[in-house]
Amino acid sequence: MILLTATSSSSTDPNCIKGAAQSSLWASNQTQAKATLTMQTFVRIQSPRIIRIGGGVVQELPEVMMQMAVSRPLIITDKGLVSLGHVQRLCDILDAANLPYGLFDGVIEDPTDTCVDAGIAALNAGDYDCIIGFGGGSPMDTAKAISFMSVNPGHVRDYKAPRQIDRCGLPVICVPTTGGTGSELTRWCVITDTGAPEKYNLSGLACVGTAALIDWQFTTTKPARITADTGIDSLTHALEAYVSKRAHAYTDAFALSAMPLIATQLRTACNDPTNATAREALMLAASQAGMAFSNASVALVHGMSRPIGAHFHVAHGLSNAMLLPVVTAFSVQAAPARYAEAARVMGFAEASDSDATACDKLVRSLKALNADLKVPSPSQLGHEADDDMLHLMARQALASGSPQNNPRVPSEDEIVALYKKMW
Repeated sequence: MILLTATSSSSTDPNCIKGAAQSSLWASNQTQAKATLTMQTFVRIQSPRIIRIGGGVVQELPEVMMQMAVSRPLIITDKGLVSLGHVQRLCDILDAANLPYGLFDGVIEDPTDTCVDAGIAALNAGDYDCIIGFGGGSPMDTAKAISFMSVNPGHVRDYKAPRQIDRCGLPVICVPTTGGTGSELTRWCVITDTGAPEKYNLSGLACVGTAALIDWQFTTTKPARITADTGIDSLTHALEAYVSKRAHAYTDAFALSAMPLIATQLRTACNDPTNATAREALMLAASQAGMAFSNASVALVHGMSRPIGAHFHVAHGLSNAMLLPVVTAFSVQAAPARYAEAARVMGFAEASDSDATACDKLVRSLKALNADLKVPSPSQLGHEADDDMLHLMARQALASGSPQNNPRVPSEDEIVALYKKMW
């Protein structure tokens, strides 16, 4: 059962939200008539039991904990959020409710197996009955992994997808602060193996948080670079879920609602960080895109993105942004109706445009978005990769399973060619 409590705030632009919903309905109707992509005939939905959305909703944390019958959380976060004062705000809420808590702030970007081990040690050192994942995707993914690895034997690598992790540990409350990964609502987490190096997917019921408090007000302190990268990460989630071979009408509704919000509000949020309408829209879109890809899966962009992060330590959202235009150009021929509808719902193409024209406009618009947001290439960041490295990365991408969801499934050599084109 899903308990969805939408807490509205005065900053919401109702026309923006209404327009997205209307666009989604229009696009869904058009897609049913035109799309050639084969969709699943059924879908298994997994999501948190409690979802609360809105500015200031973090104040309801004690009430949510009471509903869950928990009272002793371990907060999983990073030192950046401590320095910004966001963690103190969370602690003040718990203090006011006389709720004891512990703090583990050792999460790093692209969290590793050793980071998870350190978090488990912190968990075992106290008498905790729940975990709060507070931050972007890294703290939330780490919180999930700490929870299920505290009750499952072996090393975290033993559980990488396609294995499903269904033995759950302590309940996890996710409080996102970036509006990008959508991890607060998904059945996925991503951990880097320091012994490989490799980033791998972890999936299953044990990776689903019990509750999510989605408060856009935390995002107003995000720098432009992180805003851009997390925004395109959300866009990639929505677009890949929509064109995925595992797409379903249920996931389409979330993907089609998320895409126009991101397309219309991302530049605004980057240029005006305190713009409440843009920040709220992007946070909502991140969660919608998370619900979409959690249940329809991601595809080739994500499959190729993870090895870039594992080998070169490029932020996940940024590596997605680097890849999105070139992978979309490669893929459109296999699902032109779907990509065309995505272009139309985002305002990149007109309703009267042919699918071919709309697909062309989509690719050009994604390139323009990257240019406006100053997305660099790996070579511009000083990274070099020879053919041996690119083939290793291509094999790792294929092994993740994500490329198999893509409308056009590439070979190893085709992935290498895409890496070279993007590099």
